[in-house]
Amino acid sequence: MSILFGYALTGLLAGFLAGLLGIGGGLVIVPLLTLMFALQGFEAALVMPFALGTSMAAIVFTSVSSMYAHHARHAVDWGIVRNMAPGIVLGTLLGAILVAQVPQSVLRGIFVLNVAFAVVQLLGKIEPRPTTRIPGRPGLIAVGGAVGGVSMLAGIGGATITVPFMLWSNVPARVAIGTAAALGLPIALFGTIGYVAIGMSIHGRPPYAVGFVHLPALAAIVGASMISAPLGAAASHNLPVPVLKRCFVCMLLAATVKMMLG
Repeated sequence: MSILFGYALTGLLAGFLAGLLGIGGGLVIVPLLTLMFALQGFEAALVMPFALGTSMAAIVFTSVSSMYAHHARHAVDWGIVRNMAPGIVLGTLLGAILVAQVPQSVLRGIFVLNVAFAVVQLLGKIEPRPTTRIPGRPGLIAVGGAVGGVSMLAGIGGATITVPFMLWSNVPARVAIGTAAALGLPIALFGTIGYVAIGMSIHGRPPYAVGFVHLPALAAIVGASMISAPLGAAASHNLPVPVLKRCFVCMLLAATVKMMLG
């Protein structure tokens, strides 16, 4: 019962942050699930794959709830979503192929560099030129491919990359957050398919698992996050933009710590 309560608390926090910042919640879900799965006695080699796979599956639902809440407030740029989605799908599928082959130290290094750049941009006075605009369809497909690949391998929804990218392209902060929430859906959907497919052939999986997705954890996280995601979205439209940027910087720094520690 205490483990289920822990799953639910994880879902409440992940859902609120999904609505507030457009993230999928993986930065919260993955480390907490890693701890709880280890406490339950999962095989050491399976703890991280299950945390990543279950996180991806949960992000499918948090993204839907967050996306709907932001769309209701006219804060999703569907043109950007349509143009980035093909690249995201391809990048996510490629990430599924590479997930067991790419050294995690290399991925962490690349990710930390990206996060460091975003933090410098958001904390400093580095502003995009007034003429900087979102790139055309080929550029967005390329960016989507990078976002999908990194997100699959890190178990996140991609907003740590997409939000700074859109802010640099002079997309308004609230629209960038809402659009990032919508972009988290194809990442999570195809990422979940990949983790299920990869995990089906693994022996020693715990009960109530489909591939690398742990169903009891998923159910508790999703149920709680569907309650809190709309609350986070409402908060994002009531907070001033500088506060939103500072909140996002905190999440970027948390992402850096997570990736450095593994």
